[in-house]
Amino acid sequence: MNKNTVLGWATFIMIVMGVLLIGLGAFRYSDVSGWGFAAVGVGFLANAWVFSSLKGRL
Repeated sequence: MNKNTVLGWATFIMIVMGVLLIGLGAFRYSDVSGWGFAAVGVGFLANAWVFSSLKGRL
């Protein structure tokens, strides 16, 4: 596995975790903690976007 493959897998895992956390915040927790779960999920998606943009440059 080279660097691009590792970054690709990291991007995929972070997208899955981000969507999962946003889903937890939206459907499971309807109080204030739901906002926290959704915010962390958006952060995971932002990190996945950075990893995806770095994939060909390292």
